[in-house]
Amino acid sequence: MSTIYAAAPDTIVCLPEPAPPEQPIRRPRWWGELLVIVWLAWLYDMVTDLAPVREKLALAHARGILSFEQSLHIAPELSLNRWLVAHHALATILSYYYDNAHFIVTLGLLGWLWWKRADIYRPLRSTLVAINVIGLIVFWRYPVAPPRMLVADGFTDVVASSHTVGSWHTGSLAADANQFAAMPSLHIAWAVWCSFALWQISSRGWVRVLALVYPCVTAFAVLATGNHYVLDLIGGLVTFALALALVRLVSVAHVTKLLLSRRTGRLAAATDDLL
Repeated sequence: MSTIYAAAPDTIVCLPEPAPPEQPIRRPRWWGELLVIVWLAWLYDMVTDLAPVREKLALAHARGILSFEQSLHIAPELSLNRWLVAHHALATILSYYYDNAHFIVTLGLLGWLWWKRADIYRPLRSTLVAINVIGLIVFWRYPVAPPRMLVADGFTDVVASSHTVGSWHTGSLAADANQFAAMPSLHIAWAVWCSFALWQISSRGWVRVLALVYPCVTAFAVLATGNHYVLDLIGGLVTFALALALVRLVSVAHVTKLLLSRRTGRLAAATDDLL
């Protein structure tokens, strides 16, 4: 209802009532987010259990990808791998980076978004979940061994030879990791997701430069350590783009459905008034 008052003897001014204050956006419940992580871990474990019976297929796919890259003259993996092997100190640094940054940076940023930026958390979280679901589907349907497993072609497992603590390539942890999940590169998909999130969080120059540098360093690390092919990186970029498009499509569909339901409700109310 409008507020009416007299500004002058012959003037009546109608002012609309102020809009109600917007409700603060609440963070999703932590246990619900934890259940999503547990569900993804369960799916990952299911795909990993298939690995022992798919080794020959994964190696065949790996050689096929490498051969295709060589035909396109975009196969720097072996040269980078041999160069890194000759630089032990840098190899150790990149091995720790490969093993840890992937999880620490991504999950740390996700946790910070949940705590500080509930306004943009949900679509970003949903995008990350979609990235992993797409990746797991590809791992299941198209297992690919990483370059480090092509020993006959001259590759070296830099991470294993660096003897990094907590490596997923050696010891008991190796049995819990899917060794045939090179395509697509989730290292790149997650790194690009982090860049996308940082770009939304801050407009500061140094933050955005960091956002651009991070996936580039990640790309070099995964190629030189013998864990991914160039086509894996492209696959990671495509996976991120598909996940982002899927989440936005679902969001648009949800908003459209909501608007239509509200419009239908108004039309029904108006019809009831006329009757």
